[in-house]
Amino acid sequence: MAELCSPTFADLAERLGFSCAEAGGLVEFRNPADLENWTLPVLELTITVGAVLALIYAIVRLRRHGDPTNLVLWFGACAYLFIIEPPLYFPAAFGIEEHVDTMFAHNVFTVDFLWGRLPLYIIAIYPLMATMAFGIVRMLGIFRRYGVLVGAVCVGFVHHAFYEIFDHIGPQLRWWEWSLDNPINQPMFDSVPVGSVVVFAALWPMSLAFCVQYFVGRHVDAGTHFSGLALTWRTVVIGLAASVGTFLLPLPATVLGLAGDTVRGVVYLLELAVMAVVATLVMTRQWRQLRAGTADDPGYVDRFVKIFASVYLVVFAFLWLTALPDYFTAVDGVTGNGDPIGNLWYTLACFVVAILSVVATVTVPQPVGAQAPAKEPTA
Repeated sequence: MAELCSPTFADLAERLGFSCAEAGGLVEFRNPADLENWTLPVLELTITVGAVLALIYAIVRLRRHGDPTNLVLWFGACAYLFIIEPPLYFPAAFGIEEHVDTMFAHNVFTVDFLWGRLPLYIIAIYPLMATMAFGIVRMLGIFRRYGVLVGAVCVGFVHHAFYEIFDHIGPQLRWWEWSLDNPINQPMFDSVPVGSVVVFAALWPMSLAFCVQYFVGRHVDAGTHFSGLALTWRTVVIGLAASVGTFLLPLPATVLGLAGDTVRGVVYLLELAVMAVVATLVMTRQWRQLRAGTADDPGYVDRFVKIFASVYLVVFAFLWLTALPDYFTAVDGVTGNGDPIGNLWYTLACFVVAILSVVATVTVPQPVGAQAPAKEPTA
């Protein structure tokens, strides 16, 4: 599909070590031993297996407890992905090339879709990350006590911590490369655009969590049982509404950012700071009160999230440790191999937040039992 190889994407692909013009069709398979380096198949396996297990757990929970929230979250994240990502890969095909140039290029992995644009693990990472963040917040009973909006803010904060651990190591290990000439990617936070740090790591999962809890989760908590048709249309609406939310939430930075990259970056970070303060205060207070027995039983436990979130952190801690030698010998933010490095101290802070979030779920009294919806099916 050489006619869709924009000059920017072709240049990024060449830097990553593959040819845009020769990338396969709708789906392409490669030998994992032939990828750029050994970390690519490790990443791919970890994320893909996690997403599949999250889907299995969601199905089991629906069958055993009549709770479709996890399943709607999983497919809602996928619906969001397929609304947001294709225009970013093929701006010319969607008629937006005059406004949005290629922002980044993924490296090629064992399984790729859309002419080398969409690795399988990227499809998997959306529902996996959303499941882990949403599950942690739900296990702490924050949605039940503080409502949909505050719970969604906490999901965005937790997701941010897990995602930035991944986001700040990717460019160094050649998992993807950002286009530094694209004004949308400015300003940069070391090797990561501030927009990615805020919008993709925090605001989109906040938007998704709000929609899932508003359209499904709060009704399930109240004992409502949904029919298959009701879940289907709600899932589609969640994907669409979450996309709209991702446009609206960063709007202050988008508008004020017309004054310059620095202003845009500051407004982005202020939005993130507000989320961090709210989520930290709420999650800490709720954890303490659950420990003291002064908060209501959350009524929900997610063993998959407890286990796999820990696996995720262990795998990424190992990947970071193996990347540190090149990181510390980098000159002017670039390794000897010519790859940009992320921010280690910010990543360590995210590790702390992610670890504490998981620990919080295993150090509170376990729910007596998850509720099963009892009301009649809703269309």
